[in-house]
Amino acid sequence: MSAVGAKPGGSAGIDPVASVVAIVLMIVMLAIMYMIGTPMAFMALIGIVIGGVLIGFGVMFVPVGGAPAAMGQAPGIATGVAMLAAGAGLAGLFGGAWAAQTTSNLLVIVITGAVGGGLMMAITCLFVNFIYVYGMGIPAASGKVKKDPITGDTQTEYKSQGTEGHGLPFVSYVGGVIGGLFGGAGGTLIYIMLLDVYEESLPAMMQAQSGQLLPIPAAQIMPIAVTLAGMFAIGLFLVNAVLAAYNITGTIEGPHDPKFKRWPRAVIASATASALVGLVAIMIVAL
Repeated sequence: MSAVGAKPGGSAGIDPVASVVAIVLMIVMLAIMYMIGTPMAFMALIGIVIGGVLIGFGVMFVPVGGAPAAMGQAPGIATGVAMLAAGAGLAGLFGGAWAAQTTSNLLVIVITGAVGGGLMMAITCLFVNFIYVYGMGIPAASGKVKKDPITGDTQTEYKSQGTEGHGLPFVSYVGGVIGGLFGGAGGTLIYIMLLDVYEESLPAMMQAQSGQLLPIPAAQIMPIAVTLAGMFAIGLFLVNAVLAAYNITGTIEGPHDPKFKRWPRAVIASATASALVGLVAIMIVAL
């Protein structure tokens, strides 16, 4: 995990065979839902795949330094990829869930979730830099570029010898906010897609199991639907965050990091994993 003396990690090439297999598997799972599910269930699965792609892509923007960052030896936030991304996604998910109680406009709900995730990352990055600058006494400096791509500020003279940089340069801060926006939007989209399916399918399923002749009141359905949708949305977020973490393999500074070029692998893996988990999440109530 140490970044001392480490060379900047470049992009790893995409394995064509593995990528084709993953895409074929995703198409097969979509085809299964198309053939055995309702039109709403099929559209929900497509929405879940899109949400998973947004999460996987957004994680690549998040500046993660892990243990080296805690010692001031690498830029980024001193925690793991999955934990940080999940935090941003959950914040966005809470915002989107709140919006879903006040409006049925999908665009408004997803944007609200995106703002929630972006705001969480903005606050996190701000206080992380406070700790770095005033607590550890180190400036923000990147080890991947000589100048900040956004501000143009030079980095070399501020980087301590024997490190890969430290703190959160401005481009990393912006990357974290962008990653939070994507993650919050993706998590919220998954939640809403599942919630719609559960609200439609749960009444018939519960009525059949209970043997009741009268329709089950919506007041009994909503808590179960919200709980199930939230559980699977959080699970899908963690799945995609972990996949992105394996793709990053360690630390990443943000969109200027050479590792960011690995994003196509993250997108393909997230799409396939989301299709599989989404298929299971829908089939437990819709079939």
